[in-house]
Amino acid sequence: MKTPRARNSPPKVYTDRKPRSNKGTLISRGRTADGVVRVGLESRVWDDVYHRLLRLSWWQFIILAAFVYIVANLFFAFLYLLQPGSIVAARPGSLLDAFFFSVETFATLGYGVLSPATNYANWIMTVETLTGIMTVALTTGVLFARVSRPTARVLFSRAVVIGVHEGRLSLMVRMGNERLSQIVDATVSISVLRSERTLEGRFMRRFYDLTLVRSRTPVFALSFLAIHVIDEASPLYGMDRESMMAGEIELLVTVSGLDETMGQIVHARTSYVVEEIRFEHRYVDIFGVTDDGRRAIDYARFHDTEPTAAGPV
Repeated sequence: MKTPRARNSPPKVYTDRKPRSNKGTLISRGRTADGVVRVGLESRVWDDVYHRLLRLSWWQFIILAAFVYIVANLFFAFLYLLQPGSIVAARPGSLLDAFFFSVETFATLGYGVLSPATNYANWIMTVETLTGIMTVALTTGVLFARVSRPTARVLFSRAVVIGVHEGRLSLMVRMGNERLSQIVDATVSISVLRSERTLEGRFMRRFYDLTLVRSRTPVFALSFLAIHVIDEASPLYGMDRESMMAGEIELLVTVSGLDETMGQIVHARTSYVVEEIRFEHRYVDIFGVTDDGRRAIDYARFHDTEPTAAGPV
């Protein structure tokens, strides 16, 4: 399982500082399958709105909330302008005054300067107040759900390494806990997704679970190295880079456990394509001792790898 290398060239030591891309992955990191186009699935805007709002990034959520707020107030401002003189102390035909009065009504502020002057304005104000109360309540609920949602801040190495570990050819993935709190009873799993043809000649994407030397740790505090021995029972046995590329191999790594601070189950996942697998490499050692004798872990070299001797496939 050797990768081609120029003769007499020095072994390459990877110092990875750039964030990796999701381009080309079928199971993207933390999102839906970017590499697969869904055809024939009906999807309406209002389907599963709550789930869609939770999946938005913070910037997308803030921009969407501001957009809805402004559009709603502009809509009611135009309704007030349909009847001239419907707002006390407002300049005739002033969209700006009508908009600010709508903002006061929508948020139930009531400064006392602008007020409805007609029954028409009072009815619009009643509808807008109800709309504002419901919108604020829903926005607050979604905001609280986003803030309180349990998440795991697990740092995955930017590359998978395949090399000799304790005399056996192994696939290894390094993970780190970015939080000061610990993940109790953490469980790690690695699966292989590859393209195959059935006996009938049909194309399929199949999952194969990789057996790990240790798939569970009582406490995930700093880092964890998931190791899979590539032996005769391994789905990766006998495969090199070319055969992995031909099979469109992708590795899916998942971590789950109990966050001791929140008391809730948290999980994280990532995936790797063949281009992110480094053959005949191992991770550099990140543990050391400070000048004052304390043990330390160097996250600046968390993603770095170095060459190792290749073992039999």
